[in-house]
Amino acid sequence: MDDIDLPHLRAAIDLARQARARGNHPFGALLVGADGRVLLEAENTVATGRDITGHAELNLVRLAAQRLDRAALAGSTLYSSTEPCPMCAGAIYWAGIGRVVYALSEQGLLALTEHSPANDALLLPCREVFARGLRVVAVRGPLIEEEGRAVHEHFW
Repeated sequence: MDDIDLPHLRAAIDLARQARARGNHPFGALLVGADGRVLLEAENTVATGRDITGHAELNLVRLAAQRLDRAALAGSTLYSSTEPCPMCAGAIYWAGIGRVVYALSEQGLLALTEHSPANDALLLPCREVFARGLRVVAVRGPLIEEEGRAVHEHFW
Protein backbone atom coordinates (compact mmCIF):
# COMPACT_ATOMS: atom_id res chain seq x y z
CA MET A 1 0.00 0.00 0.00
CA ASP A 2 1.14 3.52 -0.79
CA ASP A 3 -0.59 4.72 2.23
CA ILE A 4 -0.52 7.54 4.77
CA ASP A 5 -3.08 5.64 6.86
CA LEU A 6 -0.76 2.78 7.80
CA PRO A 7 1.56 4.59 10.26
CA HIS A 8 -1.48 5.97 12.10
CA LEU A 9 -3.11 2.53 12.22
CA ARG A 10 0.09 1.05 13.59
CA ALA A 11 0.15 3.78 16.24
CA ALA A 12 -3.43 2.83 17.21
CA ILE A 13 -2.34 -0.81 17.51
CA ASP A 14 0.57 0.29 19.69
CA LEU A 15 -1.90 2.12 21.94
CA ALA A 16 -3.86 -1.14 22.15
CA ARG A 17 -0.66 -2.88 23.31
CA GLN A 18 -0.20 -0.21 25.97
CA ALA A 19 -3.81 -0.62 27.14
CA ARG A 20 -3.27 -4.35 27.45
CA ALA A 21 -0.03 -3.83 29.39
CA ARG A 22 -2.00 -1.66 31.86
CA GLY A 23 -4.56 -4.42 32.42
CA ASN A 24 -7.23 -3.21 29.99
CA HIS A 25 -8.71 -4.74 26.88
CA PRO A 26 -6.36 -4.32 23.89
CA PHE A 27 -7.91 -1.42 22.00
CA GLY A 28 -6.39 1.92 21.01
CA ALA A 29 -7.44 4.93 18.95
CA LEU A 30 -6.06 8.24 17.78
CA LEU A 31 -7.41 11.31 16.06
CA VAL A 32 -5.52 12.89 13.19
CA GLY A 33 -6.29 16.34 11.84
CA ALA A 34 -6.76 17.28 8.21
CA ASP A 35 -3.09 18.35 8.12
CA GLY A 36 -1.96 14.82 9.10
CA ARG A 37 -0.93 15.80 12.63
CA VAL A 38 -1.91 13.57 15.56
CA LEU A 39 -4.31 15.57 17.73
CA LEU A 40 -5.28 13.10 20.47
CA GLU A 41 -4.71 9.51 21.58
CA ALA A 42 -6.72 7.20 23.83
CA GLU A 43 -6.69 3.66 25.14
CA ASN A 44 -9.34 1.32 26.43
CA THR A 45 -9.87 1.88 30.18
CA VAL A 46 -12.73 -0.53 30.89
CA ALA A 47 -10.88 -2.47 33.60
CA THR A 48 -8.74 0.21 35.23
CA GLY A 49 -11.48 2.84 35.06
CA ARG A 50 -14.15 0.38 36.16
CA ASP A 51 -16.36 1.80 33.41
CA ILE A 52 -17.91 -0.46 30.78
CA THR A 53 -18.09 2.51 28.39
CA GLY A 54 -14.32 3.12 28.60
CA HIS A 55 -13.69 1.99 25.04
CA ALA A 56 -10.70 3.61 23.34
CA GLU A 57 -12.81 5.31 20.67
CA LEU A 58 -15.34 6.66 23.15
CA ASN A 59 -12.57 7.95 25.42
CA LEU A 60 -11.08 9.66 22.38
CA VAL A 61 -14.39 11.17 21.28
CA ARG A 62 -14.97 12.60 24.76
CA LEU A 63 -11.57 14.31 24.68
CA ALA A 64 -12.05 15.52 21.12
CA ALA A 65 -15.49 16.98 21.76
CA GLN A 66 -14.10 18.97 24.71
CA ARG A 67 -11.04 20.30 22.91
CA LEU A 68 -11.88 20.72 19.22
CA ASP A 69 -14.47 22.67 17.28
CA ARG A 70 -16.92 21.13 14.79
CA ALA A 71 -14.84 22.09 11.75
CA ALA A 72 -11.73 20.40 13.15
CA LEU A 73 -13.72 17.28 14.01
CA ALA A 74 -15.29 17.15 10.54
CA GLY A 75 -11.87 17.28 8.92
CA SER A 76 -10.33 14.67 11.17
CA THR A 77 -9.80 10.92 10.90
CA LEU A 78 -10.22 8.52 13.79
CA TYR A 79 -7.83 5.57 13.57
CA SER A 80 -8.72 2.49 15.58
CA SER A 81 -6.93 -0.77 16.21
CA THR A 82 -10.27 -2.56 15.82
CA GLU A 83 -13.56 -1.68 14.12
CA PRO A 84 -15.59 0.63 16.36
CA CYS A 85 -18.52 -1.02 18.13
CA PRO A 86 -22.04 0.42 17.70
CA MET A 87 -21.73 2.55 20.88
CA CYS A 88 -18.46 4.07 19.68
CA ALA A 89 -19.73 4.49 16.13
CA GLY A 90 -22.68 6.47 17.47
CA ALA A 91 -20.36 8.71 19.47
CA ILE A 92 -18.10 9.21 16.44
CA TYR A 93 -21.12 10.16 14.35
CA TRP A 94 -22.57 12.60 16.89
CA ALA A 95 -19.18 14.21 17.47
CA GLY A 96 -19.05 14.99 13.76
CA ILE A 97 -15.80 13.15 12.97
CA GLY A 98 -15.53 12.84 9.22
CA ARG A 99 -13.59 9.63 8.67
CA VAL A 100 -12.78 6.31 10.37
CA VAL A 101 -9.97 3.89 9.52
CA TYR A 102 -9.56 0.59 11.36
CA ALA A 103 -7.28 -2.44 11.35
CA LEU A 104 -9.11 -5.52 12.68
CA SER A 105 -12.71 -6.08 11.62
CA GLU A 106 -15.55 -6.87 13.99
CA GLN A 107 -15.74 -10.36 12.44
CA GLY A 108 -12.00 -10.84 12.92
CA LEU A 109 -12.36 -9.90 16.58
CA LEU A 110 -15.32 -12.24 16.98
CA ALA A 111 -13.21 -15.13 15.68
CA LEU A 112 -10.80 -14.48 18.57
CA THR A 113 -13.39 -13.87 21.30
CA GLU A 114 -16.33 -16.13 20.46
CA HIS A 115 -15.49 -18.68 23.17
CA SER A 116 -14.58 -16.13 25.84
CA PRO A 117 -16.94 -15.45 28.74
CA ALA A 118 -15.98 -11.78 28.30
CA ASN A 119 -17.49 -11.76 24.81
CA ASP A 120 -20.58 -9.60 24.73
CA ALA A 121 -20.37 -8.62 21.09
CA LEU A 122 -23.11 -6.56 19.50
CA LEU A 123 -22.66 -7.52 15.87
CA LEU A 124 -23.44 -4.33 14.02
CA PRO A 125 -20.69 -3.07 11.71
CA CYS A 126 -19.82 0.61 12.00
CA ARG A 127 -20.66 1.15 8.33
CA GLU A 128 -24.25 0.15 9.08
CA VAL A 129 -24.46 2.55 12.03
CA PHE A 130 -23.08 5.42 9.93
CA ALA A 131 -25.36 4.55 6.98
CA ARG A 132 -28.39 5.34 9.18
CA GLY A 133 -27.22 8.90 9.77
CA LEU A 134 -27.96 12.01 7.77
CA ARG A 135 -24.27 12.88 7.42
CA VAL A 136 -21.61 10.83 5.66
CA VAL A 137 -18.80 9.30 7.68
CA ALA A 138 -16.19 7.80 5.37
CA VAL A 139 -14.93 4.38 6.47
CA ARG A 140 -11.83 2.50 5.43
CA GLY A 141 -11.06 -0.93 6.78
CA PRO A 142 -10.27 -3.54 7.61
CA LEU A 143 -6.59 -2.95 6.88
CA ILE A 144 -3.52 -4.78 8.23
CA GLU A 145 -5.78 -7.24 10.03
CA GLU A 146 -2.95 -9.56 10.99
CA GLU A 147 -1.23 -6.74 12.87
CA GLY A 148 -4.51 -5.78 14.51
CA ARG A 149 -5.17 -9.38 15.47
CA ALA A 150 -1.72 -9.91 17.01
CA VAL A 151 -2.38 -7.57 19.95
CA HIS A 152 -5.38 -9.72 20.94
CA GLU A 153 -3.61 -13.09 20.83
CA HIS A 154 -3.76 -14.98 24.14
CA PHE A 155 -5.76 -12.17 25.73
CA TRP A 156 -9.28 -13.55 25.40
